[in-house]
Amino acid sequence: MTTPSLEEISDALSRGAVVGIPTDTVYGIAADPRNSIAVGRLFAIKERSVGKPVGLLVADIESALAMVELPDYAVEWARSHWPGPLNLVGVARFELPEGVGDRTRGTVGVRVPDLATTREILAVFGALAVTSANRSGEKETLDETDARAALGDLVDIYVAGRCPGAVSSTTVDVTGDMPILLRRGALDLGL
Repeated sequence: MTTPSLEEISDALSRGAVVGIPTDTVYGIAADPRNSIAVGRLFAIKERSVGKPVGLLVADIESALAMVELPDYAVEWARSHWPGPLNLVGVARFELPEGVGDRTRGTVGVRVPDLATTREILAVFGALAVTSANRSGEKETLDETDARAALGDLVDIYVAGRCPGAVSSTTVDVTGDMPILLRRGALDLGL
């Protein structure tokens, strides 16, 4: 099995592929968040309800700000804690396809993963809608071998990499003047 180049991964994502990628927590599957068909495939592969939306991974803070409105206090947190386990839920700057973020509120979570391989893919392609590479309710996977065993040929490309299986990211709603802690995770913001 050959390792795909960044260009091959990006081209596949542009055509609606679902790609297995390592992250700084668990191994994931990713799709173009602007492509509703690709996002639909992501949910079908995982057998996940669209009532449980996914968020975005981005390469850097500038990419996050292009996708999501963040207030000043959230930008300060991002500068201090990205890359890392901080997921900020803000107002989306693009039309959300079914399953990405909360379409009713127009919000989506965004974070910069602390894994160079994944940030390289994000830098070449752009933001990705990502969820863990396992069927809903089953054990999360930590590398491409386990992900392939769980999901098989439903995923178009698997990128090599081992994930640490870290604690989930801290998730904060930053759509208002005051932040709201949605999920306590690896990062303590004192909320």
